[in-house]
Amino acid sequence: MDIGDEALSDAPSSGVKLDQDILSQLLMTRGVAADEVQKHAKPTMREFLPDPSEFRDMERAAQRIAAAVAAQETITIYGDYDVDGATSAALLVEVLRSLGVEAGYYIPDRLLEGYGPTGEALVKLAETGSSLIVTVDCGAMAHEALTMARDAGVDVIVVDHHKCSADLPPTAALVNPNRLDESDLAASHGHLAAVGVAFLLAIALVRVLRGEGYFKDRSEPDLMALLDLVALGTVADVAALHGLNRAFVAQGLKILARRERIGMAALMDASRLKRAPIASDLGFALGPRINAGGRIGESTLGVRLLTTRDPDEARDIAEKLSALNEERRAIEAEVQEAAEAQLDGQHNMAVQVLSGTGWHPGVIGIVAGRIKEKTGKPSIVIALNEAEGIGKGSGRSISGVDLGAAIIAAREADLLVAGGGHAMAAGLTIPNEKLAAFTEFLDTRLARDVDRARLSQSMQLDLSLAPGGLTPDLVNTLEAAGPYGVGWPAPRVAVGPVRIVKADIVGKDHLRVIAAGEDGRSFKAIAFRAAETEMAQTLLHRRQGRLFHLAGRVKIDDWGPRPAAELHLEDAAFAN
Repeated sequence: MDIGDEALSDAPSSGVKLDQDILSQLLMTRGVAADEVQKHAKPTMREFLPDPSEFRDMERAAQRIAAAVAAQETITIYGDYDVDGATSAALLVEVLRSLGVEAGYYIPDRLLEGYGPTGEALVKLAETGSSLIVTVDCGAMAHEALTMARDAGVDVIVVDHHKCSADLPPTAALVNPNRLDESDLAASHGHLAAVGVAFLLAIALVRVLRGEGYFKDRSEPDLMALLDLVALGTVADVAALHGLNRAFVAQGLKILARRERIGMAALMDASRLKRAPIASDLGFALGPRINAGGRIGESTLGVRLLTTRDPDEARDIAEKLSALNEERRAIEAEVQEAAEAQLDGQHNMAVQVLSGTGWHPGVIGIVAGRIKEKTGKPSIVIALNEAEGIGKGSGRSISGVDLGAAIIAAREADLLVAGGGHAMAAGLTIPNEKLAAFTEFLDTRLARDVDRARLSQSMQLDLSLAPGGLTPDLVNTLEAAGPYGVGWPAPRVAVGPVRIVKADIVGKDHLRVIAAGEDGRSFKAIAFRAAETEMAQTLLHRRQGRLFHLAGRVKIDDWGPRPAAELHLEDAAFAN
């Protein structure tokens, strides 16, 4: 296709021993038809990439940017302050740089400016020379700001993935698979993160420039080299990993393994990641460090890191982001403790809405995710500002409950100053005095959906085995059906029956277990942040003479002299 078929082939086989029967079963239980197993086992761009022109306004956007490139206009990329925004902005900056245009970028301050483009910022960018502004991961609902930009005479292209209303803001182009007027094919890609949409725009842009003869005397950009950014933004934004997103992440991980991007290599070093990264590393090691800049530090650090060509600058920024991430952890722990203290008063609510004065707005999204995991309910955490009379909130949802649509409805009901998002995550700004009414609104609107979603929840197991079957080869086979994430869950296995040889608490609150089976084989299991759970207390104190089945996800433990398989424990049941 337009990004070069020769670049789309899979990497050579690593020689890892795989069980093809187990691999096929894993894919089919995730909805893959038997005749498409091979296609999904090795997801390539060639198989999953749509024609970008299928998306509304894509051609308009590409043509406007192409005109700006040809005329050497001043272009500014306006990004959100999270990982998806940073990677989207970095991707377009890199594409334009390869086309001979040094685009600027603008990342708003989370605390001072909040989410999305402000009219004041857009007008200021126009006054300082920008004739074209491209917003990424924001803007789909910024009617007032984009009207101000239009009146100031600057063209704005919106590249977003958040939910839209039927009434679209004034733009030169608005590219978003979640537009209500999208075609069926484009709408089927509504699970893309903004960085994925930005990548499709890059393909469309190169195609337009190719048709205009722009590359007669210069080489075309290597768009495949940008997939490390796409993979990081996709996983960190918790986008569903099926279809095109699986191809993005699978191919992006190969790019990441090459460590060719200076900033990404420095980020991996700061994360103490020496091996080739896997998808979970993007969500739990690399992503949080990029996020830390936007949450509690300098909002531009992520884009600066991902676009720098100076190894010393990259190392310094990566180390600063790691330090900010540690600071973020401490702040997060304080807010989480305060939020959890409010849970007893909300045990009958469908949605947990927790709020506090002085809570740091930079960590409320993470805390909302923790509360959601703890309660199994959609959760919103709001940092109240008494002086300004408003609160900034962030929410996380459970599968089957569209939180973004509920937030938009609350805004339309005049309960919010601003708000939006997608099914699994949303943000909002609320007048303090409307907090009670907002809480009641969500409870009424989402109670039935939450009940239905929670009733359908169960732990789905992919495999049951004796301890002797828990081997590194099994882990490699299960990993081969990845990358895993939302919409493409990592496999869970049950191991048993086993007796508990040893159980203790390690670190702050992690449960460690040594279990042995009737086949004479033993293995290690660990349950993170589980010390106070009923499961942990049972395994610690009430196991005399009992046999158990242990369930969870299997990983490689490479701390010892040779790699071994271990179980990341999620549940346990009596076997006798």
